[in-house]
Formats: sequence, structure tokens, C-alpha cells
Amino acid sequence: MGLTYHFRFKAPASTAARELEKFLRGVEGEAKKLGFGPTLVINGLFDTTERKQFSRRLTSGFPAEDARLKGANLPDDNRTWHFDSSGGTCRVPPSAGVMLVVTDERGQETIFGFMKFPDAVRDDRGSVVAETGLKGGWWFRDCVKSPDSRYREIVSRFREVGFLAEELDEFQ
Repeated sequence: MGLTYHFRFKAPASTAARELEKFLRGVEGEAKKLGFGPTLVINGLFDTTERKQFSRRLTSGFPAEDARLKGANLPDDNRTWHFDSSGGTCRVPPSAGVMLVVTDERGQETIFGFMKFPDAVRDDRGSVVAETGLKGGWWFRDCVKSPDSRYREIVSRFREVGFLAEELDEFQ
């Protein structure tokens, strides 16, 4: 269990991936000055089975977006993860992501960035069975189990430009 530093980022749907990448490259420069390394900025689509599996690895540390289903019968494919027909929920994988990966001295990687999720989950006929409520926007949430102030400095860059949607620091 223990204490955790939670953060959630959000950018409007009108924000281009290249704009987010430029922002994250600036944050990457600061992360390097703070002593993180190696670092990596990723800007990509999750449009193939292999890329979707990669996005699943990237998002394994934080909850993917849940969608409530209206009694749908969905196939087991890449449109949803963890489909629960009895509970009426599923997890929706991202379709694109722009992320900054930083590594601390112990080799612990942390991701900061943005992901885009589908607006809706569709059945085999293309009918909408659930809406995600994200309206095409960029979204990301994660947490770090560390009191290290450098993580807070990185998150403050998101706050400065209006991308910080939520922050909870249990260490404070």
C-alpha cells in the first residue's frame, strides 16, 4: 500500500499530436537536467495488433478508460480489454499516444503524457454500444509511489500550460 502521488492530464481534441510532442520534448529537457536518464518521447498510433499490445504494456500501470455497456455482445478482439458482459463494463485501449518516459537512478520508469481513446465502443455491425465520454480529447493518468520532488516538478510543467486536470499528493 503506502503513499502515492497521483496525476491526471488532459488536452483538448483540437490539440495536434505534434504540439503535444513538442511540449513533451521541452519537458524531457528539464527531466534530463533533473537527473533522469535515459528518457524517451514516443508519438505513435496504436493501429495494429502489435502496437495495441505495446500500448497495453504502456498503460499497465494505470487504469484504462472504462465504458459502460448496454448489454452488448462483443467479440474478443482489440476493441476492448477486460470485457465483463455480466457487469456491463470493459476497458477501451488507446488509439494513439504521445508520451515521455523518464528513468530514475534505480531504473524505475515513469510515463507522463497523453493518450487518445475512441469515442465509443461498437459491436460487429458498427452500432454504438457504449460511449467513453472522452469526446476525442487527449487523456492520461498515472501515479508514482515516491516523495521525490522531481516528479512534482515535471507535473508542474503540465499545470503551467493548462494540461493538469487533477493532482493528489498523499505525501503532503
